[in-house]
Amino acid sequence: MNGSEAVRLLDAVDFAARKHSGQRRKDPERTPYINHPIGVAQILAQEAGVADVAVLQAALLHDTVEDTDTTFAEIEQRFGPEVRRLVEELTDNKALPQAERKRLQVERAAGLSAGARLVALADKLYNLRDLDRRVPLTGSFLPPTILHGQWVPGHSCLPIRPGTL
Repeated sequence: MNGSEAVRLLDAVDFAARKHSGQRRKDPERTPYINHPIGVAQILAQEAGVADVAVLQAALLHDTVEDTDTTFAEIEQRFGPEVRRLVEELTDNKALPQAERKRLQVERAAGLSAGARLVALADKLYNLRDLDRRVPLTGSFLPPTILHGQWVPGHSCLPIRPGTL
């Protein structure tokens, strides 16, 4: 990674941290929410060997539109059209009930671009690992997690790297 790419990544970390400021995970420790998108990007970079800066930026920004006042236009203006497209693919419609959002995630998984699919898988892996470490205080986390384990027709799997699970 060159200096320019590092600056682009740090800009995404800074942006996500500011947008998620004050938000907490639903674990007993109430850890800062920003740990989640950073953890998703780390899984991609360190375990999956992803070096594509746009994919890593999308991992850092994947919940900003869904969970903050961020707009897709703001993402595109600051990070470009490719990052916007990836974040759009990963963003749920918060107007729908949670069960419907999760059902649509499964239904649409096979149609995601390769980059969005990588982020979505790393997101699920991070959440499963987090569930293994701590039980959430609120929400119905387990049923959607099980739902995500259903087979999605036409979805090809990536090889699992040693130590990933």
